[in-house]
Amino acid sequence: MYGQMISDNIRTDAYARALKRIVKRTSVVVDIGAGTGILSLLAAQLGARKIYAIEPSDVIYLGREIAAENGYENRIEFIQEMSTRVTLPEQVDIIVSDMNGVLPLFEQHLPSLIDAQRRLLAPGGTIIPWQATLWMALVEAPKLFRRHTIPWETNRYGLDMRAVLRCTTNTWRKGQVKLEQLLTEPKRWATLDYRGLDNPNVSGDIKSTIRKAGTGHGIIVWFDSELFDGVCFSNAPDAPELIYGSAFFPWPASVACDIGDTVSIALRANLVGDDYIWSWDTCVRNQGNPGHVKASFKQSTFLADPLSLTILHKRASDHKPILNDHGRIEQRILQLMNGQNSLEEIAKQVAGQFSGRFVTWYEAMNHVSDVSEKYSR
Repeated sequence: MYGQMISDNIRTDAYARALKRIVKRTSVVVDIGAGTGILSLLAAQLGARKIYAIEPSDVIYLGREIAAENGYENRIEFIQEMSTRVTLPEQVDIIVSDMNGVLPLFEQHLPSLIDAQRRLLAPGGTIIPWQATLWMALVEAPKLFRRHTIPWETNRYGLDMRAVLRCTTNTWRKGQVKLEQLLTEPKRWATLDYRGLDNPNVSGDIKSTIRKAGTGHGIIVWFDSELFDGVCFSNAPDAPELIYGSAFFPWPASVACDIGDTVSIALRANLVGDDYIWSWDTCVRNQGNPGHVKASFKQSTFLADPLSLTILHKRASDHKPILNDHGRIEQRILQLMNGQNSLEEIAKQVAGQFSGRFVTWYEAMNHVSDVSEKYSR
């Protein structure tokens, strides 16, 4: 993935141009979600005095090695942590980040940028990118649609598996479409101004008129990014393909659309925990009879996961939980991680106490090591 991002010359060249416009010899830069450090390296190459490269995953070790091989180890400081948990010894002049997924609303991307501007950016400092504009349109995309419906609609065994469609058609996926597949003019759904962003949740309603007769299969969403004044790139259907792709939000069923029909779409993205819950409500009305509704759908990624009553009960506010065997093992390991016991000693105690779960302490050692990697310092 990291190699693909660097090899996306449109994207990487745009970041290089934006950095070139703003980096000075005195600049202090923080690179959030640094990955292998390409943006940090570019900032160092342009002469920045100090760069803090923040990345929670182990790929940061490769970034540190690459920086050393290029002679920048003294100017780039690599920090393995979530940026929201990092305190820097100085405020920075520039925040640079590209933690987009298919769309900018991806995991902790927006909360990280909001936090970094509030805590890490010096007064008068700059963030790259400046803003992202998100667009949507109704699309005819039979191949993308079939990815959500086959094999649940038909299979060679004569089995009725349509119950799964409730999950698959409430899931969006990365997809690529051509301009001629759009049945409506692109409409701006939302604009994310990173320079003043204070809320990671985004919602917007649009109303469009069908400009081209065809079969509607869902909604396609993409974004344009303005990194700095005049430095932009886009992954629109008529632009060169980028690594990001577009987001295809399927309908539960295809709809025959005629020129002049109207489509109303309410698209919402709400951050819950570490990821977004997406909802898209659609209404298609007949052009000759506006009171006639051709199709009306209410969809959400919340409905994509089949939750049993048992799971829902465990999440209820009045549920009084009791640890199961797995929980008791985790609890015991954490109790023994007190700075006095080695991992081997912990594994032996855990194997002895939970002999029904671990045959030998070597087997327990793997589990203890996983817990240590996650929670110890």
